[in-house]
Amino acid sequence: MWVPHFHQSHGKDRSRPQPKTDEEYKRALGTLPVIDMLKSIGSPPTDWEDWVSRDPGDPWFDRFGFLHEDSTIDIPALFVNSWYDVGAADALHQRRVFSSRAASPAAREHQHIILSPATHCGTTSLEAPTVVGERELGDARLDCWQIYLDWFDCWLKEQPDRIERMPRVQYYVMGRNEWRAASEFPPVGVELQRWFLRSGGNANTRLGNGTLDIHPRPGGERADVFAYDPGNPVPFPGVQGGNSRGTTLGARDYQEIELRQDVLCFTSEILGEGVEVTGFVKAVLFVSSSSPDTDFVARLLDVHPDERAYDIVDGILRVRYREGFDRKVMMKPGEIYRIEIDLDATSNWFPPGHRIRLEISSSSFPRFDRNLNTGGNNWDETEWEVAHNTVHHSAEFPSYVLLPIAGK
Repeated sequence: MWVPHFHQSHGKDRSRPQPKTDEEYKRALGTLPVIDMLKSIGSPPTDWEDWVSRDPGDPWFDRFGFLHEDSTIDIPALFVNSWYDVGAADALHQRRVFSSRAASPAAREHQHIILSPATHCGTTSLEAPTVVGERELGDARLDCWQIYLDWFDCWLKEQPDRIERMPRVQYYVMGRNEWRAASEFPPVGVELQRWFLRSGGNANTRLGNGTLDIHPRPGGERADVFAYDPGNPVPFPGVQGGNSRGTTLGARDYQEIELRQDVLCFTSEILGEGVEVTGFVKAVLFVSSSSPDTDFVARLLDVHPDERAYDIVDGILRVRYREGFDRKVMMKPGEIYRIEIDLDATSNWFPPGHRIRLEISSSSFPRFDRNLNTGGNNWDETEWEVAHNTVHHSAEFPSYVLLPIAGK
């Protein structure tokens, strides 16, 4: 998704022509090596090559002044993000650092956040009914411009009345389709609950026997195996044109994608009572691979009675970084490793009659670049190998998704 961003915004020579068709972008996104993506469509010089050729922990990134856990903040802030934008969890973490590292009471006590169900930068333009991608979510309209005026009146004109009454956290509960107010996020009363992955060894596709259960497996259980071929990655649905080339806008129905053999599906029983998930979601998996390095993608979905399966949150881990971005640790073929995948943050009500599903795969292209499974640099390679990846779930290796359950 960074390809159009670099091409359109970071070009050092604006006289170069921009790609005019989706086909040009698709050609760029499919280019190997990755470092030549922009070059393949005649892009002007950018920092793309520097970004993709460096490890996440490279000191080169320090020049950009990114926020650190030990940063000192002395300014009130209003964060605005959304569940279908990139990084709602990042905004929440930033708010936490701004508050915990505040240099004054005014800064510490005035860290506010608004979390809508919108897509990127879409909170101010929500309509009724609110349709986000393919999902209808009630009426989520919020008078953001008045909130912004009140905010600046408070800090620039010393007129604090409305801001003093504004909740520290405002978030939209999808499914219930209502705004909530809280002093923190996750709100008080949320409990973390493990939902365990189980199957008879054939969780491939949504038609397989993968289940999601609050009860762990008491003994042994057959693991699930799938072949990840970088030449035929799992597609990221809804790729669109315009400024969103390479990305999607909002929730999508994953029914068709879940018929692929390289997508494992673990689905709960039909819910007799509704379940609200509000907070940070994490998948803890025990995995092995035939390759020295590969990716694992985890995705939480809301499955409707008619089988529509809308994505709620997802995340990815390049397994070489399972011990941190400051080191690369390759896998040994067949050895089992514990990994954690952060799936961002959300607030979603799964009503009675729906089901909760966790998808596991090794790609979501072109949202994420393809791991070529070689253990090499990846950004400068043109050859790949097929990885045979395994997800283990048993009493000894209890893979699960950690759900923040509200209202229990």
